[in-house]
Amino acid sequence: MKGWIVPIGVIESSLNDRGVRLAFQRSAGRGPTLVWICGFRSDMGGTKAAWLHERADAAGRAFLRFDVTGCGQSGGTFEDGTIGVWLADALHVIDTASEGPLVLVGSSMGGWLALLIARARPERVKGLMLIAPAPDFTERLMWPEMTEAARAEVLERGVWLRPSAYDETPTPITRALFEDGRAHLLMDAPIPFAGPVRIVHGQADPDVPWKLSLEIAERLTSADVQLTFVKSGNHRLSTPRDLDLLGAVLDDLCETLNSR
Repeated sequence: MKGWIVPIGVIESSLNDRGVRLAFQRSAGRGPTLVWICGFRSDMGGTKAAWLHERADAAGRAFLRFDVTGCGQSGGTFEDGTIGVWLADALHVIDTASEGPLVLVGSSMGGWLALLIARARPERVKGLMLIAPAPDFTERLMWPEMTEAARAEVLERGVWLRPSAYDETPTPITRALFEDGRAHLLMDAPIPFAGPVRIVHGQADPDVPWKLSLEIAERLTSADVQLTFVKSGNHRLSTPRDLDLLGAVLDDLCETLNSR
């Protein structure tokens, strides 16, 4: 992998163990490699992912972003996805398309995946940046907010079509998503991680309560955890001002690592 040079914007792909082709974009540069991890039903073409990638490329930093099964330009169907499936996708791309130390940047569900990846690859993950992180969201946020009718659809039919605030088409919510999610819960015990962690959360977030980030900070074993709250910030945190803040926080995280 040493010496690879891929112009930013070029889509590469890799076939995972399940035969699903996973799409990714990467650019070479100095480490640690910044790895963007998307949220629920999001993709690597989103505003924050693209902006941070371009910013990193301009600064000469290595960057990797990718789509998981059923999302963006990767293969498979969204209904086939679970936390375990998407975690395996992330590990596959990280293992095959990057090398050396990593800083994981996880947004929403991507924050849950980032914590799971850090546990699975402790020798590589040196820092974490979590944006409106949503660990355990299937159990803590989604299931409690569903109506009895929606729960019955999940349990009896195996899938419920959830109206989306961000997409014209409904989101299929499967029984497998909940059952598999229970095998990956993190918020009932300390979360082991030794490196620096930076968390950014909007206090006007209608999807993931900002107080969840306080609990994550308490559960992380790292002694270097900093939280930044944006009082008017929503879940997406994609305004020009929000993006500048995310860039500054990520710079601080990288500088902290480089000074060690």
